[in-house]
Amino acid sequence: MHHDIDYRPSFALLTLSLDAGESVRAEAGAMVSYSDGVTVETSANGGILGSLKRSVMGGESFFQNTFSTETGGEVTLAPPLAGDVVEHELHGESLLIQSGSYMASHPDIELDTKFGGGRSFFGGEGLFLLKATGTGPVYLSSYGAIHEVELSEGERYTVDTGHIVAFEETASFDVERVGGLKSTLFSGEGLVCTFTGPGKVWLQTRSQDALLAWLIPKLPSTNSGN
Repeated sequence: MHHDIDYRPSFALLTLSLDAGESVRAEAGAMVSYSDGVTVETSANGGILGSLKRSVMGGESFFQNTFSTETGGEVTLAPPLAGDVVEHELHGESLLIQSGSYMASHPDIELDTKFGGGRSFFGGEGLFLLKATGTGPVYLSSYGAIHEVELSEGERYTVDTGHIVAFEETASFDVERVGGLKSTLFSGEGLVCTFTGPGKVWLQTRSQDALLAWLIPKLPSTNSGN
């Protein structure tokens, strides 16, 4: 499987060139196009219970699409928001992904949810994270551009919780306040996530929460009398 990513970082388009007999699994709604000779099968991967857990707890779609070809073909995928796409190759390890950032992967990659505990809940990223495990490529999407940070053993790095895309399971994390109570309440930052290496962390340059906080007050309000 060969991939190209065009129009980065604002309007990324992922093009997957599949050889004969290859397939790729993608989130529902991620497909842009596919060539002749490619077939699509929609299924609840992992069974009904597995898909329900991934959908309700992990924030991903209940059904997923598997694109396959016996002769070779092309599939293009894109994220739902204006943003970036990156590829990360797994070699028997695990990757933890925030809700909404998983876009596609090799069919051999196992998808599950991982309990994030109170740290994840109070960090604003949801109580569960999506966990991708196995060998093969995983494709991540974002709102805004994706920036990769590689942490060495014991190195610490702090990210606003709304800007996290994914991180390797080898990196530990703790959710903390920004400075004291005054900074937490009035700095506009609130809670942050401090990672400790080793491991890679991927972050996005824009935040959906920040977009909504800016947009909602500007929306026209409806008069209850109308």
